[in-house]
Amino acid sequence: MSALPAPAWLLDRGPVGVRWGLERIRAVLSELGNPHRRFRSLHIAGTNGKGSVAALCASALQVGGSTSVGLYTSPHLVDFRERIRIDGASVAEDLVSRAAERVRPLSEKHGLTGFESMTAVGFLCFAEAGVEVVVVEVGLGGRLDATNVITPLASAVTNVSLEHTELLGADVASIAAEKAGVFKPGVPALSAAGDAAVDEVLARTADAMGAPFRRLGELCRVRSVDGDDLDIDSVSWGCRTIRSGLPGRHQHANTLLAVELLGHLPAELRPRWSDIERGFAEVRWPGRCQRIVRGSTTWILDVAHNPAGAAALGEYLEREEPLRPLVLVLGIAADKRWEEMAAPLLPHAEAVLLAVPSSMPPERAWDPGAVAERLTALGARARAMTSLDAALSRASTLAPHGTVVVTGSAHTVGDALRHLGAPA
Repeated sequence: MSALPAPAWLLDRGPVGVRWGLERIRAVLSELGNPHRRFRSLHIAGTNGKGSVAALCASALQVGGSTSVGLYTSPHLVDFRERIRIDGASVAEDLVSRAAERVRPLSEKHGLTGFESMTAVGFLCFAEAGVEVVVVEVGLGGRLDATNVITPLASAVTNVSLEHTELLGADVASIAAEKAGVFKPGVPALSAAGDAAVDEVLARTADAMGAPFRRLGELCRVRSVDGDDLDIDSVSWGCRTIRSGLPGRHQHANTLLAVELLGHLPAELRPRWSDIERGFAEVRWPGRCQRIVRGSTTWILDVAHNPAGAAALGEYLEREEPLRPLVLVLGIAADKRWEEMAAPLLPHAEAVLLAVPSSMPPERAWDPGAVAERLTALGARARAMTSLDAALSRASTLAPHGTVVVTGSAHTVGDALRHLGAPA
C-alpha cells in the first residue's frame, strides 16, 4: 500500500469512470456503521444549477447558528476538501484524513470508484463531526449515483437537458427518469424543470415511487423583478421579496427552488424567513459567473460545461455588458459538444484562446489546434495555446482594461483560480 496522503489517495483512486450500482457503497457504509443515517438531509439532482440550489439551502440553514449544517458537492475547483463543507468551511484536514484512512481498506475490498470513495468519506466526516443536516448534491444522474443511499427530508430536480448521453440515455426523457431516481416513498419531490415532457416523466416516476410531487410553478411565482430583487408569492412563505447573492437571471429558478425546499423542512429545522434572506444574500459559490479584479482587468469565471450552461453564461454577458475588449479562454473536455457550447459565447469575444487545463484527465483532453482551425474558418479570432497558464497570461495582455471570460469546465476554472491566486 502506498504512503499517499489521504486526499491524494482519494484523487488517485481508480477505476476511472463510472460503474453503476449502489451495492458497493452500501456495503462500505454498512461496515462503517451507516454514517449516512446519523444526519438528516436534502437531496438535489439536475443537469445544471443543483450545486447553486444546494449552496443556497446550506447558507440559509447555517445562518441561524442553532443547527450544524453540512454541504456535499462535486466536483471541487482547487482543493478536494471543498466537496465536504461544515458550517460554511471546508472540512478540516485532520477529520478528512482520519475518515479517508478508515474508508481506504474498505474501498479496496469492495472496489469502489473514486466518487464512491469520496462520498463514503464525506458522509463519515459529517457523522463524526455531529452534523445535524446535510445538503447533498447528486454527482451524476441520480438513480444509481453514490449519494442515492440517503433518505432525505425532501428532494428536487432543478432541470434536465442532454448530458452524459452515453450513460444516462439518448434523450431528455431517459435522462429525466434517471434523475427522478432520487425520489423516495413519502418524501416531497420538487421540480423546477419547467418542460412539460420532462415534468411528465418526473411526475410519473414520483407517483410510482409514492413520492408527493410538486412543480415549482405550482408552489411559487414571481410577481415582479427589480434588479436583483424578486417579489414572489410562495405557498410556503406567502408574499415576500428575496435577493440571491448568485449573479445571473438563470439563478432565479434556482433561488425559488431553494426557497420551496426549505419550506418543506419539518418545523424544527425550517429556518426563519430572515435567515433565508440573509443566507441567500451572503451565499458564496465560486466559479458561477464569479468576478475577480486583478489590476485593471476583470475576470469572469464560470464552470459552464454543457450547452445549457454556456447559453446561460452567454445571456449573462449580454445583460451585463462587460468592459471591452473581451477575451474568451476556453478549456472544454473532449467528450463535450464544444461547438454548441462555443456558439453563444463567440459573439461576445474579440479574441478566443483555447487550451487544455493541466488538471484535465489526459483521456478527456480536447485538441485546441483542431478547434482553433475550425473557429478560424468560421470567422473567429481563435488561437491554440500551449497551456492554460499561457492562455491566461496572454488574455491579460490582450485585455489590460477589459474582461477575460474563463469557462468550459470545472478543471478550467479551478486551474484559473490557482493561476490568479484566488480562493475557491
